Amino acid sequence: MSASPLLQEGLSLMAFGMGFVFVFLTLLVAVTSGMSRLVTRFSPPAPGPATPPPASTTPDDPELMAVIGAAVRRYRRHHDN
Repeated sequence: MSASPLLQEGLSLMAFGMGFVFVFLTLLVAVTSGMSRLVTRFSPPAPGPATPPPASTTPDDPELMAVIGAAVRRYRRHHDN
C-alpha cells in the first residue's frame, strides 16, 4: 500500500473526527444556553444583598485578652524550636 492513499485516509478520518467534535461542542453550547435562559425565566428573583451585622462597639473583654495571650505564649513556647 502506498503512502498517498494511507495519508488520504488519515486526513479524512481526522476531518471527520474534528467535525464531529465541533458539532458536539456547538450543540452543547446551544443546549446549555437554552437551559440557562429557561431557568432564569422561571426562577424567582434573587434576594438583595444581605446587610452585614454591625460591628461590636463594646470594649475588649480583659479576660478574653488574657486567655488569648496565654494561648499565644503557649504556642510560641512549644513551636519555637
